[in-house]
Amino acid sequence: MAQDPKPAAEGEAAAPASKKKLIIIIAAVLLLGGGGGAAWFFTQGKADHKKEETKQAEPAKAPVFLTLDTFTVNLQPDPDEKFLQVDISLQVATPEAAEAIKLHMPAVKNRLLLLLTSKTATEISTVEGKQELSNEIVEEIKRPFSADAEPQDVLDVFFTSFVVQ
Repeated sequence: MAQDPKPAAEGEAAAPASKKKLIIIIAAVLLLGGGGGAAWFFTQGKADHKKEETKQAEPAKAPVFLTLDTFTVNLQPDPDEKFLQVDISLQVATPEAAEAIKLHMPAVKNRLLLLLTSKTATEISTVEGKQELSNEIVEEIKRPFSADAEPQDVLDVFFTSFVVQ
């Protein structure tokens, strides 16, 4: 009349085992689904990012420089007479702009000589004075060489040597 204790124990053990299996299956589905979703997100995100990079990753243009002859000029008396010896390099936008400036080199040299000889040693001895001179040189060279011509495409001026004595 006593029942066998084994069947009750098997029924009780079967319920927790099936709950564990159910939890494992749900966790596996969530991990696989989440992992698949994450993989899709990252691959799509990288594809969009690569498209943006290819749009922005144009090869950088090499700078175009035009080195001018050395200028040696007398500066305005301040109170002593001094002279300036300067080497200048121009940065232009394109090789065509450099060729256009080379064609008009006598006019460029004349403009720069007139500008440089109008300065005093104290005006150009400071960093700010040199920067102002650089800006003035850019403006002088940018001016068109004739009434119907386009302005020159000069980006910057670099002093490669600058001596005041």
